[in-house]
Amino acid sequence: MMATAKAVRTRAVDFYNTHAEEYGRSTVVVDMSRVYERFLSELAPGSHILDAGCGSGRDTKAFLDRGYVVTAFDGSPQMASFASRYTGQECLVLRFQDVEFHEKFDGIWACASLLHVPKREMKDVYVRLVAALKPGGVMYASFIAGDGVRVSQDGRLYSSYTAKSLREMLKETPAVLSVAFWHSDEIPSSVRRAPWLNSLLRKAVRSGQR
Repeated sequence: MMATAKAVRTRAVDFYNTHAEEYGRSTVVVDMSRVYERFLSELAPGSHILDAGCGSGRDTKAFLDRGYVVTAFDGSPQMASFASRYTGQECLVLRFQDVEFHEKFDGIWACASLLHVPKREMKDVYVRLVAALKPGGVMYASFIAGDGVRVSQDGRLYSSYTAKSLREMLKETPAVLSVAFWHSDEIPSSVRRAPWLNSLLRKAVRSGQR
């Protein structure tokens, strides 16, 4: 019998609540500098970034250290607590499905976090995140490359996308102006060896805005 979306989300949160310290310590050491450079090159100094599904807070801290303003959230209370301690600022406890910001952020960073969202909920989540971007803002997201869904032994769901399948979904997302894709090697802390699909979208600027 197929698990409900709620059950899938609960399993992922349970995993990160149980393993927050171990997971946090293992991921803060991962070097993401090359991806940072590509994302940050699209933003002005001091821009406001939303770290969506921030995990350990590794990327939040990197952006703060570079002079950016960062709002961070995670769906796991224990993971958010770890990130708050690691970054020195409060990390919100929030699910992707409950995001309700409106044109607040210059950039959104969703590194290996959206992959836990069930595919039937992904379109709504993207609509919410794009709505949170200011016109002209950019959003980075990464997924394990592929086109299926799997559940790992620890109960976490992984939704994979190809550039084609993600582009097709984004065609139906309001205000997305453009999207670029590229592949990269596995992040060392990944649960399995697989290439990553990286994406960078830009929100359209409304007529009359510059």
